[in-house]
Amino acid sequence: MICRFRAILGGRLASDAEGATLPEFAIVLPTFLMLLFGIFDVGQGIYVQSVLQGAIQDGGRDAGLESGSSQMSAIDRYVRAQMDPVAMSNPVYVFTRENYSGFNDVGRPEDFTDTNKNNQYDPGECFVDENGNGVWDADVGKGGLGGANDVVLYTVTLNYDRVFPLWKLIGGDQRATASASTVLRNQPFGPQATRVQKQICG
Repeated sequence: MICRFRAILGGRLASDAEGATLPEFAIVLPTFLMLLFGIFDVGQGIYVQSVLQGAIQDGGRDAGLESGSSQMSAIDRYVRAQMDPVAMSNPVYVFTRENYSGFNDVGRPEDFTDTNKNNQYDPGECFVDENGNGVWDADVGKGGLGGANDVVLYTVTLNYDRVFPLWKLIGGDQRATASASTVLRNQPFGPQATRVQKQICG
């Protein structure tokens, strides 16, 4: 009889699933939290990028006016004011402006004589200095807003702390970077200045 009782009790204990939920939850919870934080982190990154692109578009249009050269600080402050509520934690901004004669010049390198035919500029080769700085550049742009009818590449780079601690949990960098650019032509408030090109050798 005692053996039968033990067999019945043992069978009940073996089939009893009560209390198994807690260990299962402890195993699943970290994975679930990482997945949840990952979704939130990606969502925040997309939102920050979207707001930054909109803010820089508005700022770029204002910079293209004749008063733009005297309003650069105000335009940068406007972009900051749009972004600070979104990138809430420790935002750091870098603003750059490069101006060109036309849209086709954006990102174009200065012409050079490829003496050794290796398809890249090497020191000592002749080149056409288009931006007036006396050195060969991979981009012909000049710093600043330029003048009437010039094309301006306005770029804002934002570095900020992520809101959700996903990267801390996996030992990564909690800082994130977002960057946006817009290319707009200044209003024709005057004649476009002619750019002096000078060939430099050696």
